[in-house]
Amino acid sequence: MAERPRALVLDGADNVAVALVDLARGEQVTVDGGDVTLRDDVRFGHKLALREIRAGELVRKYDEAIGVASADIAAGQHVHVHNVNSGRLPAPEAAR
Repeated sequence: MAERPRALVLDGADNVAVALVDLARGEQVTVDGGDVTLRDDVRFGHKLALREIRAGELVRKYDEAIGVASADIAAGQHVHVHNVNSGRLPAPEAAR
């Protein structure tokens, strides 16, 4: 029986994948035939970078721009509000 995927790319143009289980820092995950070594813990449902995403670059999921990297993001890093400004919601500092 084939091993179940641990992360999923929703569209070939995406630069992030979605964790299908909790993933641990240092773990190697195969996504779309390529391997990514995690630099952070990534919880179920959260995103991980498939490649380097430079500050100011669009973060793509479903081949849609879901935000802009607020810092450089290395392949395998957790992609979330700490390093992405949403294209739909105000930045976290706006809530302060």
